[in-house]
Amino acid sequence: MFKQLSKHTRQNLKYATVLLFGLVVWFFPVPEGLTSQAWHLFAVFITAIFAVIIESMAIFTASIIALAVVVLTGTLTTQQAYSGFSQGFILLIVVAFLIARGVIKSGLGKRIAFLIIKKFGTSSLKLGYSVVAADMFISPAFPSNTARSGVLFPIVNALAADSGSKVTDGTRKKLGAFLMMTSMAGITLSSTLWLTAMAANPAGAKMAKDVGVDITFGSWALAASVPVLVLFILVPWVIFKVYPPKIKETPEAPRIAQEALEKMGPVHRNEWIMGATFIGMIILWVMSGSWGLDKTAVAFLGLGILMLTNIFTMEDLRGEGDALGTLIWFAILYTLSRYLNEFGFMGWLGDHIAQGVEGYPWPIVYIALVVGYVFIHYFFVSQTAQMLALFSVFLGVAVQSGVPAALMAYMLLFATNFNAVITPQGSSANVIYTGSGYIEPKEVYKVGGVVTLLNTAVFLTVGTAWMMLIL
Repeated sequence: MFKQLSKHTRQNLKYATVLLFGLVVWFFPVPEGLTSQAWHLFAVFITAIFAVIIESMAIFTASIIALAVVVLTGTLTTQQAYSGFSQGFILLIVVAFLIARGVIKSGLGKRIAFLIIKKFGTSSLKLGYSVVAADMFISPAFPSNTARSGVLFPIVNALAADSGSKVTDGTRKKLGAFLMMTSMAGITLSSTLWLTAMAANPAGAKMAKDVGVDITFGSWALAASVPVLVLFILVPWVIFKVYPPKIKETPEAPRIAQEALEKMGPVHRNEWIMGATFIGMIILWVMSGSWGLDKTAVAFLGLGILMLTNIFTMEDLRGEGDALGTLIWFAILYTLSRYLNEFGFMGWLGDHIAQGVEGYPWPIVYIALVVGYVFIHYFFVSQTAQMLALFSVFLGVAVQSGVPAALMAYMLLFATNFNAVITPQGSSANVIYTGSGYIEPKEVYKVGGVVTLLNTAVFLTVGTAWMMLIL
């Protein structure tokens, strides 16, 4: 019956549903242990997410309305509400968009895409596997999954565009959407596999050591290896089934790619400049921890070189509306999530989940805490923030209930990574892919939810059995 209504009427009903939902949560009695400020901020945050999930409004629209509401109601001060726009890692995401444009415009992206298609291009699924494999290969050297997505995204973008799948002409689902979703999901696996593949991992290992669990690079890789290998096989295939590209088999693609490479001829000036700049950025990103370099400043330096050499121009900048839109909505959601944590909402929720499982046999406690930890990420925009807020709480309750400390510590740290694709804002790496236009935020909630369920199931079964064998 709902589908029989006019489009305008259906949209108005969705608006009314979102408004009613928000008002009900806002005026619901404030739970014990929370301030009214924390509860009202949660009401605004969850209503914005709800609006996106039911497709009432775009994530950009929902976010700016949420920002207006928290300021006008006094839930956040103006200084608090606008603080997300000054975050360096959010600017890194935007610069990554612009550099991706340079990779494509220079012709380097096209050449790399054709080389990959020539080798693996007989099917869309093989291309998906090759993208995830490349990510796993480079990830040990990248302590920032955001920076790593800035390397992978231009290549995936070029693969899509040069396969005839573009956002501008409505052919995003031909191939590009599948590749973007697969690469985004793959980053959660590569970040889980290596201790050095995500900035929060070493910090988590240090927190685990404080409670007597010694985690090294080798022990981390060994514990993660079997479940991640299983997921490497399953995740691209599952995405291929639930979010299929329109083009599945491309037997002629390698031949076409070879002909295109011959037509392009030798590497020309702009490709050399783009390649040298790109490699220089990668080296500086990899060494940023040792040399004390800011990753965002490195990205700006790279962009500056591209502008000096006219590979990226002011005219190109004017056409990058998606980058500005992404900056705005992610900065807003990051701010709301950050203050939910600072106002105590995240700790309160984590405590209630932990208290709810006390007294049960340890296997039940273990499963409940892992599942709770994974799905609480709906409210976090930062993986690091979630780990810092909840890791010790969940680990402490688990150990008191008899869960082996090492098993729980590893699983919580792995979950910090493999739960990241659950929402468009679940990781700063996600935002680059979502902002490309190939993937819509509502699709991330659906497909990302499926992938997160799969990741969780494999780690709770295969992963748990493997870790109990080796730890």
